[in-house]
Amino acid sequence: MKTVEEYLLFLESKGFSFGEDAVGFIYFGKAYTNAADELINTAIECTLKIQKHFDGSFYISLLERLVKAQVTTRKEALTYLKEEQLFPL
Repeated sequence: MKTVEEYLLFLESKGFSFGEDAVGFIYFGKAYTNAADELINTAIECTLKIQKHFDGSFYISLLERLVKAQVTTRKEALTYLKEEQLFPL
């Protein structure tokens, strides 16, 4: 399990670049929702896959939905997003 920082470094090594504003949104969402790193990383991943780029407001909204639905793992998140028809898997 990667920390958020490790996950962002991993994504940057794959060619994704995150500006200060994007990193700010990511850590704001983490503090705002008190979600675990696994859920934060999944929300980042899904935001990139759905939006094709990092959209801070989409990420925050997605993270809030996952937390409200009491989702805690990547697997649960992907199942929830598929059931809600937010993420075609």
